[in-house]
Amino acid sequence: SESNRTDREMRVPQMIDDLKAEGGGDILVVCGGVIPAQDYDFLKAKGVSAIFGPGTNVPEAAREIIDIIKSTRNAAE
Repeated sequence: SESNRTDREMRVPQMIDDLKAEGGGDILVVCGGVIPAQDYDFLKAKGVSAIFGPGTNVPEAAREIIDIIKSTRNAAE
């Protein structure tokens, strides 16, 4: 139920909606930290581009974000 949603599950989609409403729909949202794996699909379905948990290899995460940016740019062309 909605009352069982975590703070993150409520705030991140709202932030994405707010960005879109202000013309920032092209801004990629990346989440990181201690996020339960079961929340990943929900957050991605709401518009999160990438999620990185504790222990993430920073250079690999950076490459993934660059790849997301490139694919987003290519899709827009």
